Amino acid sequence: MKFFWKLFKFGLGAFLFLLLAGAGAVIYVWHHYGADLPDEKKLAEYVPAIVTRVHAGDGRLLAEFAIENRVWVPIDQIPPLVQHAFIAAEDQNFYTHPGIDPIGILRAAVDFVRKGSDERAQGASTITQQLAKNFFLSSEYKIERKLKEIILAFRIEAAFTKQQILELYLNEIYLGSGNYGVVTAALNYFNKSLDELTVGEAAYLAALPKAPNNYNLVRQKKAAIERRNYVISRMAEDGYITAEQAKEAKAEDLVQRDRDQGEVAHAEYFAEEVRREIQKLYGDDMLYKGGLVVRSTLDPKLQAYADKALREGLINYDRRHGWRGAPLRMAFDQAALDAAAKARDEFIAANPEEPVPHALAIPIDATDGNWLDRLPDRAEFKLPPVDLVAGWEPAVVLEVSDKAKTVTLGLKDNTKGVIPLPELAWARPWKEDQRVGGEPKKPSEVLQVGDVVLVEPVTRMPDGKKDYDPADYGGLPTFGLRQVPDIEGALVALDPHTGRVLAITGGWSFEESEFDRATQAARQPGSSFKPFVYIAALDAGFTPATVILDAPFVLDQGPGQPKWKPKNYGGDMLGPVPMRVGIEKSRNLMTVRLAQTIGMDKVVDYAHRFGVVDDMPAVLSSALGSVETTLMRMATGYGMIANGGKKITPTIIDRIQDRYGKVIYRHDQRSCDACIAASWDGQPAPVLPDEREQIVDPISDYQMISMMEGVVQRGTGTRLLVLNRPVAGKTGTTNDAFDAWFIGYTPDLVAGVYIGFDQPRTLGPNETGSTTASPIIRDFMLDALAGVPAKPFRVPDGVVFMPIDQHTGLIASGTGKGVVMEAFKPGTEPVPGQQVLDGGYTPGAEDNTVTGVPGVY
Repeated sequence: MKFFWKLFKFGLGAFLFLLLAGAGAVIYVWHHYGADLPDEKKLAEYVPAIVTRVHAGDGRLLAEFAIENRVWVPIDQIPPLVQHAFIAAEDQNFYTHPGIDPIGILRAAVDFVRKGSDERAQGASTITQQLAKNFFLSSEYKIERKLKEIILAFRIEAAFTKQQILELYLNEIYLGSGNYGVVTAALNYFNKSLDELTVGEAAYLAALPKAPNNYNLVRQKKAAIERRNYVISRMAEDGYITAEQAKEAKAEDLVQRDRDQGEVAHAEYFAEEVRREIQKLYGDDMLYKGGLVVRSTLDPKLQAYADKALREGLINYDRRHGWRGAPLRMAFDQAALDAAAKARDEFIAANPEEPVPHALAIPIDATDGNWLDRLPDRAEFKLPPVDLVAGWEPAVVLEVSDKAKTVTLGLKDNTKGVIPLPELAWARPWKEDQRVGGEPKKPSEVLQVGDVVLVEPVTRMPDGKKDYDPADYGGLPTFGLRQVPDIEGALVALDPHTGRVLAITGGWSFEESEFDRATQAARQPGSSFKPFVYIAALDAGFTPATVILDAPFVLDQGPGQPKWKPKNYGGDMLGPVPMRVGIEKSRNLMTVRLAQTIGMDKVVDYAHRFGVVDDMPAVLSSALGSVETTLMRMATGYGMIANGGKKITPTIIDRIQDRYGKVIYRHDQRSCDACIAASWDGQPAPVLPDEREQIVDPISDYQMISMMEGVVQRGTGTRLLVLNRPVAGKTGTTNDAFDAWFIGYTPDLVAGVYIGFDQPRTLGPNETGSTTASPIIRDFMLDALAGVPAKPFRVPDGVVFMPIDQHTGLIASGTGKGVVMEAFKPGTEPVPGQQVLDGGYTPGAEDNTVTGVPGVY
C-alpha cells in the first residue's frame, strides 16, 4: 500500500511538474515570440488598398487603377450565403473557437512530424490565423512563424468581434487572377454582384483561398469543380444549405463569364491622361490604393465618333500612298527559306546602320505545309480592339492567279477566301517621299504565295455600283486587302464654354503606342496658328475689311544671313485684298505683313493669352506657326475664340471623391448655394456666375469667328459645308507638308486634328490641312452633331453689320455674290480711299505713309 501511495505522489508530482513546466513553456513562448509582434489593434485603423475607379461623364466605368484590385464592402452587405461558404470551406468552428482550432492544430502537427520539414504538411489555420498571417506575417514555412500566427490570432479574437474579423478577411483575401476580396472576384469571374451569386458560384469563390492558381476556371476546370463540390458538401453538412440545394449546385456547370464590356467606356488614351493627372495631384499611393472615385469629362459617344473618324482618316491617307508590302511571310519550301536568309544577309552587309525592312524578315517556317497553326493572330499586327477595326483578320496567301485575277487566302478558322483584282487597285507600290507607282494590272504585282496579310470581308465592289457574286469565285467569300497605317495623328473634342475635354484619340492604336499625340506631341501648327495673329490685329484696331497687300515680302536677317522670303502655298499672289481673304485663303504674305505691322510682341502676348505657346520667339516666322505646341493647347485656344473670348482651362476630370465619398477635388469652383437644395418645389433653376476672364474684346472675337466661318464657306475648309450649320475653323500645313491640321468649331463644340509621322517627314504631294485633316473633322462632326439643332454664333452687343465687297473691302451697294455682311465696331466702318497695309500702318495714326507709294502703307 505504501508503494502505491508513493507511486501516486510521484505521479502527482510529476504531473504538477509537467503542468508547471508546460505552463512555463507556454508563458515563455508567448512572451518570447509575442514581444516583437505588431499591435493587433492596428487592424482597427487599417486602411485597405482599394481600387481607384474612373467613370465617364455618363457614369459608365472607364478605368480602374490598383496594385490590389479590391472593392471594400461592410459585412452587412456581404450576403449570408457568401459568408457561410467561406466558413464551411475554411473554418467550420469559426464562431466558437478562441482564434485557433486545437483539433486542427493537433492534426496538422502529426502531419508535420510524419512528413518532416522538407515537405509541406496540411494546414490548420483558422480564418483568424489567416488574417493574422496576411496582415502581419510572411508566408515562410517555419514553426516560429506558426507560433507567432497563433499568438496574434488570440490577440485579434480578444480585440475584435467575429463579424469584424470576417469583414476584414472577406475583403482582404486574395482569390486569384488579380482579384482581392469577394466583390472583385464575383464581378471578374462571374460578372455578378455578391447578391446575384448562385450556391455553386459562392462555393467556388470559397474554394480559392487555399490555392487559387490550382483551380483556374479555364486551365484547371476539372479540379475547380471538384474543389467547389467539396465546399458545397461542407455547406450542407454544416446546415447552411439543404441536401436538395447541394445536389442542384453540384449539377451546375462552372463557367467563367467575362465582365460585361457594355457597361464600360472605351477610351484608352483618355484614361491614361486621367491616370497621369491623378498621379500628379495625389501621388502613386492615392492613385493605386486610395479607393478614389473619379468622374471624368469623357463623352463615350463622342469618343467613339472620334476613334472612328481618326482611324478612317489614317486609313484613307495610307491607301492614297500605296502598298508597302506584306508585313509577314511564310515559306512553304526550303528554297524560299534559304533565299530569304540570303537576301537579309546581303542587305545587312550593304546597310549595317539601317533597320532591316519587314519585307526582308526571315519567313515563318511552314515547310511542312501546316500554315494554319503558324498563322499569327491580331495581336501580332498590334491592331486596335476588334470593335474599333471590325472585320480585319490575318490571312496567308495560298495561290496567286493572274489568269483568274484573284488571290486565294487561308484564314484562321481553316476556311478559304479570295481577293478579287479590284480590291488591289489601291495597292500601288509605295515610293520615297510618299509617292506611288502605277495601279497594279495583275495580282502578282502586289502579292505572292506565302504573304501574311490583313484582310477584311467585302461584298460590294470599290466603285459601289454592284456586289461581288461568290459564284464567280468558286463560292468563296470575297475580301479586301488591308494595311496598318504608318501615319499617325490625334483628335480632341472639347466644350468651349467650360474646357471640359469630351474625347481624346491619341493615335492609331493604344495597344501599339501609349504615346498620346494629342497632349504629348509638340508639333508646329502651321497656318492653324494664324487666327491668333489676326485676333491680335482686330484688338489693335484693324477690321476684317482692312486691305492688306498680298505681294512679295523680303526680310533682311542681318550680316551673313540669307534674306527671308516667305511664300504663299502655291506661290500665287492676290495683290491688295481685305484681311478676311488672308484668313479664308490662308495667305502667308498677308499674315507676315500684319504681324510686322502690329509687332511680334503683341502676337506673343496673344499666344500667351490663349495658352497656345509658352515660350514663343518674337520673330515673324512664328506668326506662320513655326513654333511648337500640342493639339490640346490649340483646340483650347480655339475654344476661347468660340466662346466669345473668355479664358478656359482644359480639364479631363470633373470631380474626385475619396473612399468615404467626400469630394476632394472639383474643377468648377463656383459657389452655388441654391444648387444644394434638398428638393425641387417649383423654384427657378440656379443661375451660376460667369467668372471666366475676358481676354479679348468681345467684338474683336466675333469678327474673328465671322472670318473663320468664311474659311468654311469660301476658303480652305469648304469640305465642312456638308454640315449645313454655322461652323468655323482653320486649316494648317507646315513646311514641306510635315504636318496637316484642322481645328473646327460650332457654338458649343470644338474639334481638332493633326496628322503626321512620329519621325517627321513629308506627307507627300497634295497632302494639306484642307485635303488630309479637314475631312476627319467633317466626318466626326457629322456623327457628333446628328440630331443636334443648328444654332448661330452669339453676337455681342454693339456690333455694326455692313455689306462689304470681299474683293475691295469697301461698302457694297447691295447684297449678292462677292458681298459679305461684315461685323464692325462702331465707328470703324470702311471709308473711300482707305489705306492698303504694307507694313508700318497703324489704325488712327495721322501719318501712315511708310513706303513712299501713294495708297500703299
